[in-house]
Amino acid sequence: FENVISNGLVLDKDGNKMSKRLGNAVDPYEVIKKYGPDATRLYMIINSNPWDNLKFDLDGINEVLRKFFGTLSNTYSFFALYANIDGFNSNEKPISYKKRTFDDKWIISKLNTTIKEVEVNLNEYNPTKAARIINQFLNDDLSNWYVRLNRKRFWKGDLSEDKLMAYQTLHECLEKISIISSPFIPFYSEKLFCDLNEYSNNKSESVHISNYPLAEQKLISHSIERKMLYAQKISSLVHSIRKKEKIKVRQPLSSILIPVNSKEVEKDLRSVEKIILSEVNVKKVKYVYDNSKVFIKKIKPNYKKLGSLYGAEMSNVSKRIMDMNQDEINMLEKKGAIELNLDNDNITLKIDQAEISFSDIEGQLVASNDLFTIALEISINEELLSEGISREFINKIQNERKNMSLEVTDKIDIQVENDSSVLIKYINDHKSFICNETQSIGLKFVDNLNNSKTMEIKINHSNINSETINYSIIKI
Repeated sequence: FENVISNGLVLDKDGNKMSKRLGNAVDPYEVIKKYGPDATRLYMIINSNPWDNLKFDLDGINEVLRKFFGTLSNTYSFFALYANIDGFNSNEKPISYKKRTFDDKWIISKLNTTIKEVEVNLNEYNPTKAARIINQFLNDDLSNWYVRLNRKRFWKGDLSEDKLMAYQTLHECLEKISIISSPFIPFYSEKLFCDLNEYSNNKSESVHISNYPLAEQKLISHSIERKMLYAQKISSLVHSIRKKEKIKVRQPLSSILIPVNSKEVEKDLRSVEKIILSEVNVKKVKYVYDNSKVFIKKIKPNYKKLGSLYGAEMSNVSKRIMDMNQDEINMLEKKGAIELNLDNDNITLKIDQAEISFSDIEGQLVASNDLFTIALEISINEELLSEGISREFINKIQNERKNMSLEVTDKIDIQVENDSSVLIKYINDHKSFICNETQSIGLKFVDNLNNSKTMEIKINHSNINSETINYSIIKI
């Protein structure tokens, strides 16, 4: 051998040395028997560098099982479910990357960036960072973004070219994940690799004798990755407001206001605008260049920066900063510094000596992160409410399909009891949309419904708290 990594101590979850006397020792054989060697191994690698001391906590293994293995298993199961239905075979001639959708190009770019970064870190004997990079790609990019945004491509219609592109893209991602993660999860990656081989004529007998995939630089697009990062950042802000206000994503909203400081940023955002609107269920985006005319700004002192400068005068300086008007705050942002009058004396306030944030606007809520500030219009008119109720109805029907153990390809007929409920009108207004989303060949309103079930639809941000309707589902 040429290099050796020496492990640190394995301590208990409080950082104490394990011993039988203290009763805090963990039997490694029992842990492996309960959680498996791969989960134990990955937890120990991903939690801290191998040469550092490790605070060993069984809750951490559970989290790895849920977040990594659960996500990877669900992503493969999703792929396998629809690939089996359509008879997908990865040996078909790959569709040119140039023809792939924007989403496909983005995830393939992220895949190759991940392969490159993992290889660099493994070559530098940094397995912890390498494992975290794989985990981030799997959760943040592949499962919680690409698959979620493209679900309909897999289950709608016959095996079209667009669907084939989606299969080929997801198969490639899963196969290469199985290879680059094999040093960390040798048993699970072998099972995943062999299962994926069922959809191809790959003759490799084991993931552990496969070549490490080469990162294809020509498929890495920093421009596409930047644009999608913008979409993710803005979507995250909208979701944070929805969560805070308890407005479900199924309820459409009217608009997002996004301040931009250049035509280039606006162009990037417009290229992913449809993705943002679809992800957060909002109707339109409005771009604002002079945010001072729209957003109300707040300012407060950066006490850490100012304390050493003004000492006893700190309270007077702080009060003057908090009394700054909108024009003064805008000037500070624009020029990076501003002269302020203080008891017949002037002080120079620099941008890093204060913290500027945004206040909510009437009818809109504001959120910020490291890249963007947005305002979300949260008022809901009748048209938006109607669509939101139709989406709630779809969700209830989909859950009932699961309760009935229906296959994804099974067609149904929906019957709803006709009454005076305001929900009936809203559901009828979106009849075609509901049928399309629920694999239903018909949605009928009848006066008397036998053997019906009752569903309650709760309605937020309206004069109606909730309504109940009677319905039945018949498998065709």
